[in-house]
Amino acid sequence: MAGRTPYGNPVPVSDLATKILDPVLRKRAGISIGLVQSWEEIAGPRLASRSRPEKIQWPRRLHEDDPFEPAVLVIACEGMAALHLQHETGEIINRVNAFLGFTAIGRIRIVQKPVTTDKGRPKPAFRPLTAAEQTRLSSTVGLIEDDGLRASLERLGASILGERKSKTP
Repeated sequence: MAGRTPYGNPVPVSDLATKILDPVLRKRAGISIGLVQSWEEIAGPRLASRSRPEKIQWPRRLHEDDPFEPAVLVIACEGMAALHLQHETGEIINRVNAFLGFTAIGRIRIVQKPVTTDKGRPKPAFRPLTAAEQTRLSSTVGLIEDDGLRASLERLGASILGERKSKTP
């Protein structure tokens, strides 16, 4: 919660950012932030993680009386997602048009380039185990006969104990 309305009610930061970014995206890329935010529902989770809408290229109209022509949606893709996206272009066009509420997109152009996604959470750094904790852990898993299973359980126990705060007397 970052801002407040004139009446004192808190407003989510995402609402404030949308009000600022949406006009900029519309002017620069011809695309709304709603389309970018809803990309996972439009493209599906498999394609959304490897692609993103870049911009909408509207055809130039020389006169106001010229008939409306659908635009081209430029989608950035990486790797094999481009092939999957190519096979699903008809469905994606239909979903984008349904999202926008009119037949705005006539075709899709795929641009292969890296798509920035979150790389996942960084692995947490655990504190080193005390001698007493290490001894207790080793004695707990020491009776397991399978070496691989014993080593895995020991690593699991070390990570669980390592993320807890040490008890200092």
